[in-house]
Amino acid sequence: MTVSRLLLCTDLDRTLLPNGDQAESVGARDAFARFTARPEVRLVYVTGRDPDLVDEAIATWDIPEPDLLIADVGTTIAARESGRWQRWTRWDAILAADWSHHSRDDLQAVVEAAGGLKLQPPSRQSRFKLSYDTFAGAAGTAVAGTVRRLLDSAGVRANVVWSEDETVQQGLLDILPAAASKRTALEFVMTTGGYGSREVLFAGDSGNDLDVLTSPIPAVLVGNATAGVREEARQRATAAKEASSLYCARGGVLGMNGHYAAGILEGVLHFYPEWTATLEEIT
Repeated sequence: MTVSRLLLCTDLDRTLLPNGDQAESVGARDAFARFTARPEVRLVYVTGRDPDLVDEAIATWDIPEPDLLIADVGTTIAARESGRWQRWTRWDAILAADWSHHSRDDLQAVVEAAGGLKLQPPSRQSRFKLSYDTFAGAAGTAVAGTVRRLLDSAGVRANVVWSEDETVQQGLLDILPAAASKRTALEFVMTTGGYGSREVLFAGDSGNDLDVLTSPIPAVLVGNATAGVREEARQRATAAKEASSLYCARGGVLGMNGHYAAGILEGVLHFYPEWTATLEEIT
């Protein structure tokens, strides 16, 4: 079936933005911009950044303005109106139901009893997100497990998301309302816009993308993702019987290396081969 529209959703850091260790294919971001400018493509950034840091990335890296923003690891959905990001209050209302009886001080006291955590700067916090630095590797996953148990014992409905910034060997821990994640926010956008899964593509690179990468939503893991993330994504997708919805970019397509924007475009071709001629023309 040929699709007439596409909701193209991508993480930013080390997915679209080439701020990792691997080289970016020359011209890949320009080709991505030309493709997302097509009228049948709607662009969504799905990121851990807050809206201000998204604007900083747009200016710094000269990437396209998105049609919609899923920020703060799924706790913010916003659209640009009169030059400013305006939150979707319908999504806020869903998330508020999980944390309505808990103050931020209460949540911090529960979480920080785990130890091994350093609260990130105020710019990394939001109404529905507590963010910490923690250990990398197995020590960080152990801290995340302890935090989950503490929150459960305290009766807090929360989603604990652990990921790792491999460039600096830093563990990252986000505490969100139970209803919040990149996947649930994206599914809310899909339902609101009437998009079926055959009309969507998600691109990611790291641990906090795994909930979407291993879901029924068509998804591409860019080629610069670490071997550990790639293996975990494959295992979890297989266990969920969603292996056909996950594609791992390999490079060698459109004369590109499969990293960052090149990997996103490779994913487009994998799931939507009807756009081969279009992408060959713009790359």
